[in-house]
Amino acid sequence: MVNAPVKDLETRIAAQAAALGFAACGFASAGEDPLRTARLEQWLGEGHHGTMDWMTARLDHRRSPRGLWPQARSVIALGMSYAPAHDPLALEGAPDHARISVYAQGRDYHDVVKKRLKALARWLVAEVPSAEVKVFVDTAPVMEKPLGEAAGIGWQGKHTNMVSPTHGSWLFLGAIYTTLELAPAQPHRDQCGSCRACLDACPTDAFPAPYRLDARRCISYLTIEHKGPVAEDLRAGIGNRIYGCDDCLAVCPWNKFAHEAQAIREFLPRAELVAPRLAELLALDDAGFRALFSGSPIKRIGRDRFVRNCLYAAGNSGNGALVPQVTALTADPDPVVADAARWAKARLSG
Repeated sequence: MVNAPVKDLETRIAAQAAALGFAACGFASAGEDPLRTARLEQWLGEGHHGTMDWMTARLDHRRSPRGLWPQARSVIALGMSYAPAHDPLALEGAPDHARISVYAQGRDYHDVVKKRLKALARWLVAEVPSAEVKVFVDTAPVMEKPLGEAAGIGWQGKHTNMVSPTHGSWLFLGAIYTTLELAPAQPHRDQCGSCRACLDACPTDAFPAPYRLDARRCISYLTIEHKGPVAEDLRAGIGNRIYGCDDCLAVCPWNKFAHEAQAIREFLPRAELVAPRLAELLALDDAGFRALFSGSPIKRIGRDRFVRNCLYAAGNSGNGALVPQVTALTADPDPVVADAARWAKARLSG
C-alpha cells in the first residue's frame, strides 16, 4: 500500500475522525503556551481547584503536552457531541425528581471516547508507521479545553467550558499526542461577546469573574469531586441536582446550533436516569447503587456520596412524604450521609 502525500495528512485525519463519530477535529502545537500556563498557575494559586490536589501534584505535566511526553510535537484535539434531545433545565420546577447532568445519563463517556481515540490512533500509525502516539480522555494531566481552543475546534467561554459554533456547549473532549509535525490551526476566536447568560444562571455564584471558575462553589465539583459535607450555605443552591449541573451550559445561546447526538448511541440517556424520583434513590444500598449505575460515570462516586447528594435534594424538595426515609438515614454508618440526613430532616420539618 502506498500512502498519500503527508502534506494532506491533516485532511485525512479529520476525515477519519469524522468517520469514527468525532464532531470536531483540530491540530495544535505540543509546545508550551506562556499565557495558558500563567492562567493555570493563577487559578491554582487562588485555591479555586478546591480539594482536587492532583491539579497541583502534576502541574509540570499540565504546562504543555511536552511536559507530559517530551517527544510530542503535535496535538490532535477532538470533540464528540452529546447534545441532548430534551431540555436539561426541564426538571428545575420538579423537586420530587432528581436532576442528573446530561453527560452522565448514558454510558460512561471515558470508555466510549477512548475506544474511538484508539481506533483513530491505530489508523494514523498504519498510515504513517514512523508515528508515535498517545491517547488521553480526561483522566490524565491534559488541558483539553485550552488545547481545543488552540486547535480551533471552539473557544473557552465565560463559563470556562468549550463552546463550539456548530455544537454549542455539548462536546466530550479527547486528545492524541503524536511525534508527527502537523500543521497547527489558528486558535478559535472568542465569540461570547457581551453575553453573560452562563454567569447569571449559576445557582451558587461559582464565577468570581468571566472566564474564571471557583470550583469550591461549583455544583458539579460539590456533587462529584467533593468528599465531605457541603458547606451549609451552598446546600440550598444545589436544589435537586444530584450529579453535576448543566445550568451554565444549557443557557448558552450557541446551543441553538447543536443537534441531538444521534450518531453516538452510547450517549443516549437511559430512561431511568432522565427524571428519577428522589424517594427511589434514597432507598439505595451499596448493592442497589452499583446495579443501577453499572457502566455509568456516576458509579465512581460511590453510594455514600451519591445518597448525600440525594439528601440535599430531599431537604430542598419541601416534600414531607420523604421525612421517614430521611429520618432513617440519620443513623447511616457514614457520618457525612448522617449529617446530610439531619440537615434535610430539619428543612422538611419546617
